[in-house]
Amino acid sequence: MPPSSSDPTAGVQPLPARRFGDAERQALYDIIAERRDVRDEFLPDPIDPSMLRRVLEAAHLAPSVGFMQPWNFILIRDAERRAAVHAAFLRANAEAAELFPTEKRDTYRSLKLEGIRKAPLNIVVTCDRDRCGPVVLGRTHNAEMDLYSTVCAVQNLWLAARAEGLGVGWVSIYREEELRTLLNIPERVRIVAYLCIGHVDRFYTAPELALKGWRQRLDLDALLMDEGWDDAKAGSLG
Repeated sequence: MPPSSSDPTAGVQPLPARRFGDAERQALYDIIAERRDVRDEFLPDPIDPSMLRRVLEAAHLAPSVGFMQPWNFILIRDAERRAAVHAAFLRANAEAAELFPTEKRDTYRSLKLEGIRKAPLNIVVTCDRDRCGPVVLGRTHNAEMDLYSTVCAVQNLWLAARAEGLGVGWVSIYREEELRTLLNIPERVRIVAYLCIGHVDRFYTAPELALKGWRQRLDLDALLMDEGWDDAKAGSLG
């Protein structure tokens, strides 16, 4: 039966796939490998609006469940507002330090875990869980898929920023309700990421926490499982 003239999918067909050259593929892998969580290397230079727009456009191209695009990007430049967020971080960070074993606390306290005031721009990435109403294609049985979609937007933003020579740091140590109040974020909206972003002129050669001995990268082969969960492998990861 031919498609109905009112069918919006009528005539919609995929086009031939673009093939990327060796140099293009390698550039992508290099960007992924050289992405870093930046905390203390930010320069004060403002980000050119066209560069920032490219990075945000890349984030907005992320996949999302039911194409709901649940994200918003709150841009924070005001020094007083960033100082208030930094104070909230300090309170949470003091609490966090006490949660680690005694032998780890001094190391924890020595780590620089944010660039809230040093970076010229902070971006809060949120997830509006009501954007498409109560029933969303693809979220009917896995309710958190919209949150995972928003994390994809964060990753796109981070990789695009690295391609532009910008550093990004993800701040996760805060009380959500305190940050929600500071930024006037409604209850229905989840805070997914608080990012610090700015120009940098140097990057660590490996993740900073690995270089400073906090934890090392796991071996990929130890993470691969065939056909189902493998307790023996999982138990060896610590």
